Amino acid sequence: MMGIVRSIWDWLDDRTGFSELVGPIASHPVPRKSTWAYVFGSATLVAFLLQVITGIALASAYVPATDGAYESLQYITNQAPFGNLLRGLHNFGASAMIVLMGIHMIRTYLYAAYKFPREVNWLSGVVLFAVTLAMGFTGQLLRWDQDGLWSIFIATGMAGRMPVVGPQLAQFILGGETVGASTLSRFFSFHVFFIPAIIFVFIAIHIGLVLRNGISEPPQMGQPVNPKTYRSWYHDLLKREGVPFWPDAAWRDVLFGVAVIVVVFLLAWLVGPAPLGAPPDPTNLNASPRPDWYFLWLFAALALLPGWIETYVIVLGPVVIGAALILLPLLSNRGERHPLRRPWAIGIVLAVLVTIAPLWVLGSRSPWSPDFSAQPLTQASVGVASGPIAQGAQLFYDKGCQYCHQIDGQGGQRGPDLSTVGERLSHNQLTVRILGGGDLMPAFADTLMPAEVDDLVAFLESRKRGPSQ
Repeated sequence: MMGIVRSIWDWLDDRTGFSELVGPIASHPVPRKSTWAYVFGSATLVAFLLQVITGIALASAYVPATDGAYESLQYITNQAPFGNLLRGLHNFGASAMIVLMGIHMIRTYLYAAYKFPREVNWLSGVVLFAVTLAMGFTGQLLRWDQDGLWSIFIATGMAGRMPVVGPQLAQFILGGETVGASTLSRFFSFHVFFIPAIIFVFIAIHIGLVLRNGISEPPQMGQPVNPKTYRSWYHDLLKREGVPFWPDAAWRDVLFGVAVIVVVFLLAWLVGPAPLGAPPDPTNLNASPRPDWYFLWLFAALALLPGWIETYVIVLGPVVIGAALILLPLLSNRGERHPLRRPWAIGIVLAVLVTIAPLWVLGSRSPWSPDFSAQPLTQASVGVASGPIAQGAQLFYDKGCQYCHQIDGQGGQRGPDLSTVGERLSHNQLTVRILGGGDLMPAFADTLMPAEVDDLVAFLESRKRGPSQ
């Protein structure tokens, strides 16, 4: 049997020269001390290939049209064989790709693997990171639900603030003057064709550069990079201590890549895909859109920024971050690589993580957004079943006050907690605030009858510590 397999392989190899192509890749030497810290680049590639496979399968049933996209996803999720699992694999595969690429970039930065002669390796990785985020963003719209629709309104609003080219950029994103069929078609094309093509090209460039310049050796204190001598020193290192990539180092990549696939599969099987929201409705102003988790920190940062500085951050933020990532290997391509000799590098990574983590938590809670899922207060919380207080409690819900204000832990967090407002504000103060509004609170002078104001004030006056009266 093995003889037959060998004969087939020899025939194919003779006609294709496959071993001549793969052989140098598999046998190229790498530093012996390359450890598990080096597996995240290949694991990102595994996650991307998983996205390609599941994306092709999903595209075979997805309808990129405004009158069919949402329904086709419902069909894939609820009726197509293994459709729910397929969407879960694509959803968690995207998350895995972004997480793994982020870890890979942090490891590369801490190890200073962007220094000579690997400056262009880093720059190609920066492009891959940017287009991966773009792929995640375009994928959210393809769900064509309320979150996806409003994310485009927000994104085009941000793009429109760019000086000079803002209006044209917003129109390019939308594929016209407003969100419609051309928008969905454009995002589908970018998500399925253009962005993956760019990723494939830069993966080839990235791998080619790795083969040319070699995998960076683990940094050692007291061994700074000198562009004049580094190449000869590195070649001597590989002669002394180098091992072939396959199988001496590749087994870790294979094992970790399999682990990534297994974890993604288990999450897709046990948790399932991101749930579809309500069908898209641009007239529904009660929507509370929220991006996918990897953009939540940015969502929170923009929500918390004062209005006067928001435009500057939206315009200058990407420019500053992009310039820093591009200039890093060009301005710092020599010197020490060990993180302990570069404490500022550790500090920058920690500062970024410490900044993003709480913003991500806030973004997931989004206390600044009204909670349109809030339910009416329970009778136990109101304290009475009838009378002005009970009628005021119902008005508190019917007029949308409970979407923004909490009482006894029920309601939104956009406005102040009113659980004990009866102890803080008098009858007249409550009346003035309800009729006149304030800050982000609308005025209700034109929408409430005098008797309704009295009932609402009576209810709020009853909000004190202890049992309601």
